[in-house]
Amino acid sequence: MKAIIKSVPILCALFSPVIFACEKPASVCFQDNEGLPLISDGQPLPIIISPSADSAVKRVAEAFSQDIQRVGGKPADISQNQSISQPAVIIGVLGEDALIDELVQKGKLDVSQIKGQWEAYKIAVVEKPMPDVEHALVIVGADRRGAIFGTFEISEQMGVSPWYWFADVPTEQKSNVFITAGSTQDQPKVRYRGIFINDEDPALKGWAQKKFGGVNAAMYEHVFDLILRLKGNYIWPAMWGKAFHLDDPKNTALADNMGMVMGTSHHEPMTRAHAEWHRKSENPAGGGAWNYETNRENIQKFWRGGIERMMSKGNGKPYESLVTVGMRGDGDEPMSEGTAIELLEKVVDDQRAIIADVTGKPAEQTPQVWALYKEVQGYYDKGMTVPDDVTLLFADDNWGLVRRLPTKNVDREGGFGVYYHFDYVGVPRNYKWTNTVQIGKVWQQMNLSYERGAKDLWVVNVGDLKPIEFPIDFFLTMAWDPQKMDTQALQDYASDFAKQSFGVDLANDVGDLLARYGTYAAMRKPELLNQDTFAVGEVSAPALKAGEFYQHYSKWQILEADMEKVKAKISDKHYSAFFQLVEWPIASMSNLYEMYFAAAWNQKLVDAGDARANYFKNIVETNFEKDKALTDKYHSINDGKWDGMINQVHMNYVTWNDPEQQTMPVVSTIYGGKNDIDVEFEEVSLPKSKQVIHAADYVKANNNKELGWAKVEHLGQAKAGVIVLPQGEGPTRIEDNVSLTYEIDQPFYGDAIITIELSPTLDTYARGGIRMGITIDDRPAETLSFDLHATGGAQRTAEEKAWAKAVINNKQTLQWEVNDLDKGIHNLTVYRIDDNLVFEKLNIEFKRKSKPKAQPAISRFFSELFGRE
Repeated sequence: MKAIIKSVPILCALFSPVIFACEKPASVCFQDNEGLPLISDGQPLPIIISPSADSAVKRVAEAFSQDIQRVGGKPADISQNQSISQPAVIIGVLGEDALIDELVQKGKLDVSQIKGQWEAYKIAVVEKPMPDVEHALVIVGADRRGAIFGTFEISEQMGVSPWYWFADVPTEQKSNVFITAGSTQDQPKVRYRGIFINDEDPALKGWAQKKFGGVNAAMYEHVFDLILRLKGNYIWPAMWGKAFHLDDPKNTALADNMGMVMGTSHHEPMTRAHAEWHRKSENPAGGGAWNYETNRENIQKFWRGGIERMMSKGNGKPYESLVTVGMRGDGDEPMSEGTAIELLEKVVDDQRAIIADVTGKPAEQTPQVWALYKEVQGYYDKGMTVPDDVTLLFADDNWGLVRRLPTKNVDREGGFGVYYHFDYVGVPRNYKWTNTVQIGKVWQQMNLSYERGAKDLWVVNVGDLKPIEFPIDFFLTMAWDPQKMDTQALQDYASDFAKQSFGVDLANDVGDLLARYGTYAAMRKPELLNQDTFAVGEVSAPALKAGEFYQHYSKWQILEADMEKVKAKISDKHYSAFFQLVEWPIASMSNLYEMYFAAAWNQKLVDAGDARANYFKNIVETNFEKDKALTDKYHSINDGKWDGMINQVHMNYVTWNDPEQQTMPVVSTIYGGKNDIDVEFEEVSLPKSKQVIHAADYVKANNNKELGWAKVEHLGQAKAGVIVLPQGEGPTRIEDNVSLTYEIDQPFYGDAIITIELSPTLDTYARGGIRMGITIDDRPAETLSFDLHATGGAQRTAEEKAWAKAVINNKQTLQWEVNDLDKGIHNLTVYRIDDNLVFEKLNIEFKRKSKPKAQPAISRFFSELFGRE
């Protein structure tokens, strides 16, 4: 489309790539620094494991050997002979590996910081491990996953991306790899960290059937490898019509052999997939009604079978699981009308009795989780309790806004967690097709959750897994150490991810594209777009007057043009990954915006009898075909590896649920008009009666000893989201003066209507809303508030409609009017009162009015003296 598009300044973080400095102890270095040569002239050190090593340790040793081959060209030999006579890599678990335990006993290896710690690891270059051996690289885990994570840490530092398979990220070849002297250790801050594959039909399911013959062990092996390389440990497997433990007999053992903790989704208790209930192989009578009041005996047998299967590993040991307890209705619906607290408490008691009976141990020795999803949160709010050892899993509103967080008993044994969404089927609209996640928002909500005590389980619904690679990477990285993911690490994250995927030279350019894409895509889900979404503008000649739609369209056009410039620099070996991670997301969304923008103008011009409508009709038709072409290219790239993976319908929704097929917007022709007309747009400038101030453009910030304001770029839709850190702190008062001051320029005497734009957030305390203060000059401050209710159900109430409007537009607004302002500069001040408020922008509209005439001095004298003139 020929259009006059003015250059729009795009503000983003100036990213700097993370470099594993050769000064860091026990880390990878690609130059000889007198450290241990892991690969020397292409020849790798051998890997030594214990003959009795856990299967997960054996598998990670094999994976590490393959990673060494990806880097140096030759796999490392793996030996179970622990009599070492040369430098080697030793991988094992403390207390389970005789060679490692010997090094500890000899004082060669200090493990005091990791002993007994969940999933902790230590990487150390041990000098003289044996009298005739100069040194060895020891990767020791406090448990089997600790050994896995320590090993994959070295793989990633060598340049093997966790996305080497799931996004085809290539590995740069190195003939020499060294490990610096010294040691390092690490462990996770969140106990369980994982993903939920959900809403996976037709895309992931269709792809898996073509690639592997089904959603089976061959597919899950790659999924588990990815999760473990991202230092995750947990999964809710695909569930719609699928049953992980039944669909492929190899699945259960595979998960355990790789070291994964298996779970089931929020509405699938006792390790049972919901699909199992309706399979006659499990329930010869078909199971009957999924109703605990009327079919208790059948349901208990079903649950017992799930726990018995968990215990079928042998030797009295379970397959490692986090057991979901509680119950929802059939098909993830509410269990009953109202709040069924007594019934659900009975359900949990009975489930724990089954767990204790089958395992032969007290129920509290089997890890359990109760998901407070949708209406189940109401049970919790109204007083339902579960035993202290059960993890309470809070949920977001399905749109990335956490609904509730701990307010009491934060030190309970089972702790708390959060179930988050990158994908959803439900009101106000499904969103399943592409990545619409802004990692700044994820960071803000999950940082708040961690600070408030949700530290035991983080699980995120990722839909088809692709194409949500970047936010998955971020979520699991943050889950490993939320404290390390500070605002600077957040701002650097896109370029760090780009550096790992495309090299240091393109890190900033690609990182900028990823960050801008996330901001634009999060503004409105593509399933919520159509030709009526935004104001289109006015028909005029010679140039059409641009409206709000033009601003969104032009941003995407500029982003796509910038992407094409970076694409020209991408090497052939990196192109497949670039297409999946960068080009396709940007091009497909830009194309969608252009299609709806053109459809809107086609209708507007047809109504005006303007032949320029034909120009836009042609664009709509071209865009519709381009969408298919982009999909076909995705499905054909890399010899068709991803055929079927992005088959979600994403155009022309009319209800919350999927249309049956892609449909082009309706367009019309003006007959007799030309089709080759050039079209230009005239941008409309902001009138003097309006002023826009970004929240980041304050003239003064007042902090206190505990709290301080922070600008977070790519949080929200403005220049930056402004929040108070640390999050999770209690309310402050206006007189505490934790505030921001702005200058507004009143162009004439009159009133000012101030609209405050915020990122939508929820009152996680259930106190009745989120408050802020506001004042101008020396006038008394006033309190403003909002309270979005997110039930996730049908939009029946005004509160639910307000929530739906906020998540659709990814924006919450408050309005405040101040009267009788003189012409000139005034100080507008906003105050923090409640936490979880993300401030984005001020929109100010000035209203002129007549100024009262000044009284003559003699008139004022008699007024004051007699009370009248």
